[in-house]
Amino acid sequence: MTRPASDPPIAYRAVITGHGSFAPPKTITNDDLARMVDTSDEWITTRTGIKTRHISSDSETTAQLATEAARRALDEASLDPADVEMIIVATITPEMVFPSTACFVQSALRATNAFVFDIGAACSGFVYSLYIAQQFIETGRLTNALIIGAETLTKITNWTDRTSCILFGDGAGAVVLERSTDPDRGILYSTLGADGDSWQALNCQAYGSRHPADRLLDDPKKIYMEIQGRQVYQQAVRRIVDAVNDCLRHCGMTIDDLDMFISHQMNARIIESAMKRLELPPEKVFINITEYGNTSAASVPIAFDECMRSGRVKRGDTVLFVAFGAGLTWGANVVRL
Repeated sequence: MTRPASDPPIAYRAVITGHGSFAPPKTITNDDLARMVDTSDEWITTRTGIKTRHISSDSETTAQLATEAARRALDEASLDPADVEMIIVATITPEMVFPSTACFVQSALRATNAFVFDIGAACSGFVYSLYIAQQFIETGRLTNALIIGAETLTKITNWTDRTSCILFGDGAGAVVLERSTDPDRGILYSTLGADGDSWQALNCQAYGSRHPADRLLDDPKKIYMEIQGRQVYQQAVRRIVDAVNDCLRHCGMTIDDLDMFISHQMNARIIESAMKRLELPPEKVFINITEYGNTSAASVPIAFDECMRSGRVKRGDTVLFVAFGAGLTWGANVVRL
C-alpha cells in the first residue's frame, strides 16, 4: 500500500526583530582612574583602547539595566511584554544568588507568560544565549524570545588593582528573536566552546560553595575579579579566530561575505590581533570599547544596538558575533538581518 506523500517540515528561522541597550549615565574616565591608582590615560589607552566606562550607582542593579535595555528592544520589535515567551539573561553579576535576574526582569516588564532563566557564561553569555534561543525557535517550540546581556561589573571590581580596574564598565543590551519562515534571514549558524581547565585565567571566587559566606576567606581579594592578562590575551585571540573560521567553513562563506564583525569588547589589542589573523578590513569591524570598556555579556548586544542605530549595518546584511570569556568560554553566531 502506497503511503500518501507528506508535506516537508517547515524550516523556521530565528530572526532579530528588535534591539536595545542602556548604560548608566555616570562615567569614569582614565584621568579619574589616574587619581585613584598609579596609571595614566596614555597607559590605559595604549594597552586597552578604553577612554571611559559607565558606572552604576549604589541604587542601580543588573536587573534594572537589563529591564531598560529589554524595553527598548521590545519597542523596536513592537512586541508586547505579555506576548514574550522566554527571557534569558546572560550575566555574571546577578541581582542576587537566587532567584535569577531574569525573574526580576520578567516582573518589571510584566512579561507574565514567559519562562525565564539566567546563563552564567561570562563574556560569552550573550552568544551562548542566542544559540539556546535559536534551538527553541527553529524546532517550533517558541515563536519569540527576549535575550539580554547585562552586567554591573564595577560592583566586583578591585579599585586598588590598576591591572583590572581600568578594564570594566556596566551596561545592558538586548535583542528580540522571532520565528520566521523567510529563508534569507535569521541565525544561520552558531558555534560554542569551553575549557574548564583554564578557569583561573579569569575568575571571581567568592561567595560560592567553594568559599561559602560563613567562612573567612584566605585572601579578602577573592571577592573581586582576578585576571591573568597574558594567558587571556593568547587564548582569546586563538579562540576568536578559530570560532570565526568554524562559522565561515560551515556557512560556505569568506570574510568578503560578512558585512560586519562584532566582537565582545574585551580589549582593543585583542580585537586588532584577531582582525589581522582573519585579514578583516577595519571598515568591517565595529569597536566601541573606547566609551564602554569591557561590559562582559552586555558588550556584544550593546555594540550591535549601536551598530544598527548608527546605520553601519541594515536589514539584509550578514553580521558575525563572537565572544571569549571566563570559563574559559567562547562562541560565535552568524546572523543575516
